[in-house]
Parts: sequence; structure tokens; C-alpha cells
Amino acid sequence: MIQPRQIPESGPFRVEHLREGDRYELSHGHPIYCAPARREHAAPNLTGANVIDSDPDVAWAGVDAGFTPEPGTLRAPDVAVAAPADASATGWLTTAPPLALEYAGRGQDEADLQLKIAELLDAGTRFIWVVRLQGPQRVEVHRPDAPTRTFTAGEVLEAPGILRNPVPVRALFDRETAHEVVLRNLLQRRGYDSLSAVFEEGREEGRMEGEAAVLLRLIQLKFGPPDSDLRQRIETADAAMLLRWSERILTAATLEEFLND
Repeated sequence: MIQPRQIPESGPFRVEHLREGDRYELSHGHPIYCAPARREHAAPNLTGANVIDSDPDVAWAGVDAGFTPEPGTLRAPDVAVAAPADASATGWLTTAPPLALEYAGRGQDEADLQLKIAELLDAGTRFIWVVRLQGPQRVEVHRPDAPTRTFTAGEVLEAPGILRNPVPVRALFDRETAHEVVLRNLLQRRGYDSLSAVFEEGREEGRMEGEAAVLLRLIQLKFGPPDSDLRQRIETADAAMLLRWSERILTAATLEEFLND
């Protein structure tokens, strides 16, 4: 098992010494350099961020968002969900992200990764998903006071109380799979269970528009052209009202009788 890097208890640097965009994290006052991401790291990172951010229960998620539990520590997970207290705040996150993702690829400093995991869990992070970019597709799930579990392609990840929907492991690697998950999430954010529900609503709206057009044509043939107010009433009527009017026009002798609700 890889041991966390052993560092002195406290170093000289503090969060106020860093500016946004600096390629450093801090661990108890010691700087840790964060190298630019290679292509094979950068693309899945964006893919995973889209999956997490689109979940209907996520109020805020970010990439490389700095979290500072104390003045000498600043950690920036690849992807993080902000705690409710930080969802609308500005500056560094001050409350531990309940869910954090780390993409570990070629050249990963394993000792620092383990130290980062320990610091986040100690600060209150509930789930850390380490997405392994080398070897078979797999995600290691770290939780406080629980053994690490590894999930492979074909399995799903869950973060109860943070994410509404399960996340397929493959969606954190594969762009096409991620797009399917994002579409599902965005539909749910708009109140639809699935894409078929959108199509069904469209068919219903089209049917009602068709019935309204037929009814207006019958009114014109029987009573003359409808005025703008009557046209608007019919075009905005619900299905039940359109049905009543369609039955009434067959027997109504005058327009006033037809309109008598």
C-alpha cells in the first residue's frame, strides 16, 4: 500500500500567498505543484465534470475549485460538488466538498494523492472517486471510516444525498456515454422523466392545436369569422374545454348559445 508523503508538521506558506491560477496546492503550509493535464487526462476530466454538474440535485459543481479548511491548506479536486454553504459564495470553498473526483493518469504522484484523499476526508468530504486512467477502466471510492471499494466498467456509482442519479463508471471515461447521462439529467431538471415524455407532450400539444384549428373552422362556417378574443380563448383552451365545444357546436343555433359555459 502506498504511504502518504511524510511532510513536516507546518510550512511557511498560507492561502493568502496564492493567487487564482497559480499551479500550486498547499498541504499544511507546503506547496505542491500541479502540472498541466495531458490530453488523455483533460478530456475525461471535462466529461466527468459535465456528468456531475448536470445532476438534478447538484446546485454547484466546479473544476479545480480550491478548498481551504485552514490557512495553511488549499486543495483543488479535479471535480468537486460544493456544499450548500458554499454553493452561492465567492472565493475559495471553505466547507469540504461532499463529493470530489480525482483523475489519476500517467505520472500521478501516488503519495500526494493519498495525502490529498486523507485531508479531504478528514475535513468532511463524504465521497472521493479516484478515476484510474491507466489500465482497465475503474473507479476507487473512498469514504471516511469505510474500506476503499473499486468499481469497474459496467457498474454504477452512487452518492446518496448528493447526486440524485447513479453514475455509470463508463460515463466518467467515455464521452458518448456521458452525453446520454447528461441528457437524462437535463431532462429531469426540466421536469421530464425521459425523452419519450417530451415526445408524448409534443404529440398532445400537436393534437390539441389540431382540434382547435378544426373547431375554429367549424365556427367560421356556421357563425362567421371568429373575433380575436374568441380565437384566443379556443387556441388556449385545455383538452376538456375543446371537447365540450366540439360537441356543442353541432347543436348550438347561435354563437351565444355555443359560448354559454
